[in-house]
Amino acid sequence: MTLIPVAVSLLMAGSALAKVPAAEADKLGKELTCVGAEKAGTKDGVPEFTGKWLGTPPGVQYTQHVGQHPVDPYASEKPVLTITAENQAQYASKLSDGQKALFAKFPKTFRMEIYPGHRDFRYPDSVCEMAKKNALNAEVTNGGLTITGAVRGAIPFPIPKDGQEALMNNMFPFRAYNEDITRDIANVQSDGTISWGRGHNRNLDVINLPASVGKPLDGTMAYSRSLVLLPEREKGALSVSAEPVDFSKGKRLAWNYDPGTRRVRQLPEYGFDQPLGGTGGKMTIDSDRLFNGSPERYNWKLLGKREMYIPANAYKIHGKNVKYADLLKPGVPNPEFIRWELRRVWAVEGKLKEGFRHLYGKRVLFLDEDTGQAVMSDFYDARGTLWQYAFINYYYAFDLNAWHAGTSFYFDLNSGGYVGYNLFQERDKGPILNKGDMTPAMFTPESARSAGQ
Repeated sequence: MTLIPVAVSLLMAGSALAKVPAAEADKLGKELTCVGAEKAGTKDGVPEFTGKWLGTPPGVQYTQHVGQHPVDPYASEKPVLTITAENQAQYASKLSDGQKALFAKFPKTFRMEIYPGHRDFRYPDSVCEMAKKNALNAEVTNGGLTITGAVRGAIPFPIPKDGQEALMNNMFPFRAYNEDITRDIANVQSDGTISWGRGHNRNLDVINLPASVGKPLDGTMAYSRSLVLLPEREKGALSVSAEPVDFSKGKRLAWNYDPGTRRVRQLPEYGFDQPLGGTGGKMTIDSDRLFNGSPERYNWKLLGKREMYIPANAYKIHGKNVKYADLLKPGVPNPEFIRWELRRVWAVEGKLKEGFRHLYGKRVLFLDEDTGQAVMSDFYDARGTLWQYAFINYYYAFDLNAWHAGTSFYFDLNSGGYVGYNLFQERDKGPILNKGDMTPAMFTPESARSAGQ
């Protein structure tokens, strides 16, 4: 793994090293983008940041906030390179352990189509303003469970100095404040047979509400609500949850409505390595978006920055014309639909603390420097053996002028199966983003009880 080194003093878990000097924060919007990415490209092909588009690009026909499937502004482009099992050794420094494992396990079917790189989209000016404030004032405290001094409306650490700060960027990005989606889950077995799940999900990200921009980063982070539509035996089950900002003061709370008993009960614990429904044990609750929830069980270390091939500008895979039968193939999804580009990422390692339990003894997250959000992860078991690999197909959503997590894939490197998660290609509508029609009252135990009657 080739990494741009980070000073040893900045790698110590538990440190509070934010509040960067004003001279360093002044680089934001200059040689750095307003959220801390290097603007310059590289000799190997990382594109220069242009930021020429805010929202829908010229010539693209798109209606916001109605669930239109993403429209690809780069639809005419062709791959410039194909990485296969035969030539992957040439690009080893830009591949994760999980990607290399897929080449080894599926040498005939896994390939990576590399496209021209583009960094053409930018955030609204308000995000830039809040990111600058956070660079000067935010810090991680209480053993990595609390952020103090940060405001809402941007990542808290545009210039991360340790693993905890980088992780907090993944947990508190600028993203959709409303999401309403009916999505499919495909548990694909090694022989290609598929078990299906489907749910109607609503998410309210309180800290990104327009009226909250610039206010202190505290209180409730987000609410979610999930109604099971498939499989039939679980149809009608409904869960609601609430997520805190500060895990030193509270924990994720969740309630479940059981259509069989018509009762709502609070779950004693919801998160960590509990299996995520419909995934056949290939995903844990805290592996959604690659990591979520309390970071308390791991020591987090910033390994450094590196160039990697990651999914980027992932419009093609989310097109209305994409059929599951064409996408979901045995072993790996059809490579024709996945767009890889060369980017710079922050590599963050989480090692399980002594005395704590989790299925993953180690997890390595790769965060896109342009967003702070994790796009890929390698997962290791308690013995330190690589077990799973996952990636998210992010795209810039014109509804919110920011990046949105689309379809993701989670690979079990032992069984040869995988999960296609957050699929909406065959649904009439894609994600309905930032419509502004949700309130916290829609996510209470009482609302779950009423919805089930």
